[in-house]
Amino acid sequence: MINGIINVYKEKGYTSHDVVAKLRGILHQKKIGHTGTLDPDAEGVLPVCLGTGTKLCDMLTDRDKQYRAVLLLGKTTDTQDITGTVLSESGDIPQEEEVRTAILGFTGDYDQIPPMYSALKVNGKKLCDLAREGKTVERSARHVVIRQITIEKMELPEVTMLVSCSKGTYIRTLCHDIGEKLGCGGCMKSLLRTRAGAFGLEDSLRLSRIREMAEAGTVAEAVIPVDRMFGHLRACRITKAAEKLLHNGNALDCRHFCEEDRQTAPGQIRVYDSKGRFCGIYGYHTDRKKYLPVKMFLEG
Repeated sequence: MINGIINVYKEKGYTSHDVVAKLRGILHQKKIGHTGTLDPDAEGVLPVCLGTGTKLCDMLTDRDKQYRAVLLLGKTTDTQDITGTVLSESGDIPQEEEVRTAILGFTGDYDQIPPMYSALKVNGKKLCDLAREGKTVERSARHVVIRQITIEKMELPEVTMLVSCSKGTYIRTLCHDIGEKLGCGGCMKSLLRTRAGAFGLEDSLRLSRIREMAEAGTVAEAVIPVDRMFGHLRACRITKAAEKLLHNGNALDCRHFCEEDRQTAPGQIRVYDSKGRFCGIYGYHTDRKKYLPVKMFLEG
């Protein structure tokens, strides 16, 4: 079984679940999960976790994202993007300076109401399913953060912008809200995710390329090891005598580590067995003077 993360370039027409299903066929393994849904018409970075790497799915989903979006002013739709049913149209588009001020005004903390066409659940039912039934339900605003907006091109009624934001931000809704603020309406024309946490567009691979590598026996070159996600943590190796404790996820103290790794400090460490296999993340507890497991990644 392959363990790690592949930075997939999700193409238009695929859902995130489609990507996972395709990879299961290409790599001939079931244990695969994605790290954040992209709409079918959206493109770009979709980190996919394999094997023990699936334990990272929630952690990677929580990271900040970056998108290149095209905002179309003067049109609103029921899906808040260009694929939906048109609800209103307006040719009264404000001047460039007013548009620029409105867009940049969304930088910072932002209470965003999720769109009806989303996978969020209310009372156990997805909002998108309710929307397809013609139903609209009350949605609570969610706190998101727009870290930065860079306007790359403005050819009204279209604006191309690069948006860095916290997890859970709907760029479709941002486009809709900008249009509301300007009084002319707006929707999202296109979306490209350029970054998800540490994963960038420049290193992403299309499914066709991953298939070629799998057939050539070189797919391991595309897999990022799980421990690289924790490269900021100190690496420590366990003694052979203590391997059973480690493999069972037990607490460890200094005498269980190789001599050069026995210094203690608050915080977390990456722990490897005597063969150099990454096993998990441990955190030091000063009251117990022991390292306790935070998350184990050793293949069972």
